[in-house]
Amino acid sequence: MLTFFLLFIFAIGFCLYFFFSRYQKCPSDRILVVYGKTSGGQSSKCMHGGATFIWPVIQAFEYLDLTPFPIDIPLEGALDKEENRVNVPCTFTIGISTDPSIMSNAAERLL
Repeated sequence: MLTFFLLFIFAIGFCLYFFFSRYQKCPSDRILVVYGKTSGGQSSKCMHGGATFIWPVIQAFEYLDLTPFPIDIPLEGALDKEENRVNVPCTFTIGISTDPSIMSNAAERLL
């Protein structure tokens, strides 16, 4: 009887460990991208905030960072109004939106 009880406690502990190890929370400064077998026949499911259960072997996950980042693009040999060639250093700051269609597009392009 004691062996059955210990086996039962071990099984409950294993199930709890399994559940909590696959339950992923998404912080507010990231997008959680779940890929593999997702609902609706989509290639990936994107979440901003919240949490979800990731099925082992069937699904995997990655994070996309929402913090803006700069891109330097030097524009060389551009023509000004008087048709003189000038070099213009350009810096663009870009980031990913939390709009669902833009999040899924970013997940397909960046991951």
